[in-house]
Amino acid sequence: MNIVARQVPPRAAWALEQAGVHPLLARLFAARGVQSHDELDDGLARLLPPAGLKGIAAAARLLADAIAAQQRICIVADYDCDGATACAVALRGLRLLGAEHVDYLVPDRVVDGYGLTAPIARRVKERGADLLVTVDNGIASVEGVAEAKALGLAVLVTDHHLPGAQLPAADAIVNPNQPGCGFESKALAGVGVMFYVLLALRSELRARGTFDKATQPRLEPLLPLVALGTVADVVRLDANNRRLVAQGLKRIRTGYASAGITALFAAAGRKIDAATSLDFGFALGPRINAAGRLSDMSLGIECLLTDDAGHAAQLAAQLDAINRERRDIEGGMREQALLMAENLFEEGAEPPPAVSVFDADFHEGVVGIVASRIKDKLHRPTFVFATSGAPGAEGELKGSGRSIAGFHLRDALDLVAKRHPGVLLKFGGHAMAAGCTLAAGQFAVFEQALAQVAREWLDAAALTRRIDTDGTLASEYCRADLVDTLHREVWGQGFAPPTFSEEVEVLSQRLVGEKHLSLKLRHQGRPVDGIWFGHTDPLPARVLLAFRLDVNEWKGERKVQFLVEGAQV
Repeated sequence: MNIVARQVPPRAAWALEQAGVHPLLARLFAARGVQSHDELDDGLARLLPPAGLKGIAAAARLLADAIAAQQRICIVADYDCDGATACAVALRGLRLLGAEHVDYLVPDRVVDGYGLTAPIARRVKERGADLLVTVDNGIASVEGVAEAKALGLAVLVTDHHLPGAQLPAADAIVNPNQPGCGFESKALAGVGVMFYVLLALRSELRARGTFDKATQPRLEPLLPLVALGTVADVVRLDANNRRLVAQGLKRIRTGYASAGITALFAAAGRKIDAATSLDFGFALGPRINAAGRLSDMSLGIECLLTDDAGHAAQLAAQLDAINRERRDIEGGMREQALLMAENLFEEGAEPPPAVSVFDADFHEGVVGIVASRIKDKLHRPTFVFATSGAPGAEGELKGSGRSIAGFHLRDALDLVAKRHPGVLLKFGGHAMAAGCTLAAGQFAVFEQALAQVAREWLDAAALTRRIDTDGTLASEYCRADLVDTLHREVWGQGFAPPTFSEEVEVLSQRLVGEKHLSLKLRHQGRPVDGIWFGHTDPLPARVLLAFRLDVNEWKGERKVQFLVEGAQV
């Protein structure tokens, strides 16, 4: 492992300080590419304009026509948190803007698989819909859209995933990553795309005289949902996404969250008036995702849709229970999968350049999480497979993968498919996360093929785990109030949470809960508590640690503690 301090452009840090930014924040922002105070303006007026999205005008006209004709609209969602929040934003927003007949359908992860398939299109038609709208899926659904069109449905695709070689023949497509789209924020999440479509629809309805700027419905109440889905989907937090998340957090902290989000904070034991972007990623997002993994994502969507506090609390409690079950299943699978992965190489030797694991007893709903854990442990692109439970898919394997920097997972799958025709039945995804389905009996071929691509693409530096940090932390900044200030900022993928690195003295260490290392440290002459979650190996008396800051509250006293991310011995 290498712990590396980020470079801080001195001129940018100085300019931010001169503009009134706290010196520590100025250093952190400058290291993440912020050059001027103007970039930190998170006002809604600074959002990129919707007109920049290719196809959005056609989408707005399609929706406005459907509302005017009182047509039935059906939202086809994805079964993760981005899909659930996008679905809730679509339903809430369309109803605000005058749609009287709008409902949703969310595929079952096991039975239906991902995206708008032909059977899903037929189910939408059977419901009596006139217009089918996808959220967080559809860009690769060539057959599903063709079936919907053949059935007489109008189709609007809203998505953010990378397209394949052929686009679906929808009436309108809104996706910042489709060919020819010049929208600056390619990292917009599925929920963000749907929010932008609603902004364009409102403009179209204004132009038609449905309402004016004074009487138009307010869409800002949807921003907490946009913020939650954006962070939970681990998209890059570029300036536009950070503004969306910041606006959502401000509304949540000041008491303007929906009943469902409020109930989820309570179920997770998090303080809603001090909500952070990390709460979305590590508390709310997993609870909603658990429904799609083990049960029915309709539970998550209904929790986000209800305005009844009591009903929201019941649904949040169900989601919390499902998430606990998910953790139990994941824990057992992770141990088994790690053991299998470690058996791929001799003790003390380097792991293979890519890791693929399959067990017939694995639960396909949590293979992605287990792949993520193995990737973190071994620092290798990792795929975990389970037997598909879909009807008619006997013997097929469904896998989910997670990657490391420098290895574009979807592109790697594309190369495997070209080199070994027939092995991959389906695949799709992003650079860092992807999924695929293997033909029966083809696991060994896939395992070797993926490892070969990794050997070609990854060098020794890429295969060495690296933690980028913000260098040393001055002792005067080791204060609970300053930690609170840091937590209020928007951090996440592409705008990493502050992580510091320093050589410290280890005064004492002990295991807690049999799997976490509790530490007493001396940092710049002062004692400080630390904890390294999921780590059991003892540390030497002096060690270079990478750590984040947190506040531990005990009997009314608030003390800073270090959350250890890694050690360079």
